[in-house]
Amino acid sequence: MKIESTQKQFLLAAEGVNKSFSGFKAINNLNFYLDPGELRTVIGPNGAGKTSFLDLITGRTKPDTGTIEFEGTYSIPRMNEYEIYRLGIGRKFQTPTVYTDHSVWENLLLSLEGSRGVWKSLFHRPNSGERDRMDEILKTINLVSQRDWKAGALAHGQKQWLEIGMLLAQNAKLLLVDEPAAGMTDTETHKTGELLLSLAGKHTIVVIEHDMVFVRQIAEGRKVTVLHQGSVLCEGGVDEVQNDERVLDVYLGRKKRNN
Repeated sequence: MKIESTQKQFLLAAEGVNKSFSGFKAINNLNFYLDPGELRTVIGPNGAGKTSFLDLITGRTKPDTGTIEFEGTYSIPRMNEYEIYRLGIGRKFQTPTVYTDHSVWENLLLSLEGSRGVWKSLFHRPNSGERDRMDEILKTINLVSQRDWKAGALAHGQKQWLEIGMLLAQNAKLLLVDEPAAGMTDTETHKTGELLLSLAGKHTIVVIEHDMVFVRQIAEGRKVTVLHQGSVLCEGGVDEVQNDERVLDVYLGRKKRNN
C-alpha cells in the first residue's frame, strides 16, 4: 500500500518497531535505515531479533507498533507477503530452498520475474533477453558448468549460490540473506563473500551473519549493525563495532569466552 513519507532517501526505513510473542519482546523500539545499493551486515547474539526483523520486512509477521517503509512509498505492515515479494524484496533462508529435482537452469527459470506459476514457468520458453540474463546469472554465481545438473546434486555452498541466483532472476531490489556462511567450507565461505561483494551497488543487500571472519570480508569499509534484545545496540565500521565495549559484553566477548 502506497503512503506519503518524508524518508524517501532510504530504500528501507523502520521506525519505532515493536513485536512481542507470548509476552517475549522479540523487537523493541527498533530503528533501522538502509540506503539504496548498500551492503549491510547485521550481527548479534542468538535471540537478538535478527530473524524476527527479516520476518517483519517480508510480511511473515506484522509489527505490534511502528512503521516499516520501502522506497519511501510503501508501508510494509499494510501489505501481504506476495505483494511485498512483487515489490522486489527477496529472502534467502539459512537452509537453501531450491527445487532439488529440477536443474539449475530450471530453478532460475522458475524464479524469473513474473507471475506465471510453477507449471507455466517450466514450459515457458525464455526469450533471448531472458536467456542472456540467466546465462549472466550463472556466471555471477559460478555455476555455468552445473547448468544442467539437478539442484539436489550440488554441494551445500553451490545450493546457497543458486538460491542467491534465484533472487537475482526474481530481479529483487532488496536481498535479505540469512547466515549464508553456515555449514560452508572456508573456500565456499570466501567465494560467497566475493559473490555478495560483486552484487553490492547493483542490489541492496542485508546479510545476517555470525562468522566474524566472513563479516570482516564483506563489511570492510561498510556499516555494520549490532542487534541486542530486539533493538540496535550500535552501528559503525567493523573495527569500531568489534572494539565497542557493549558489543564485547553482549556478543563478541561472550562468544570468545565460550570457545
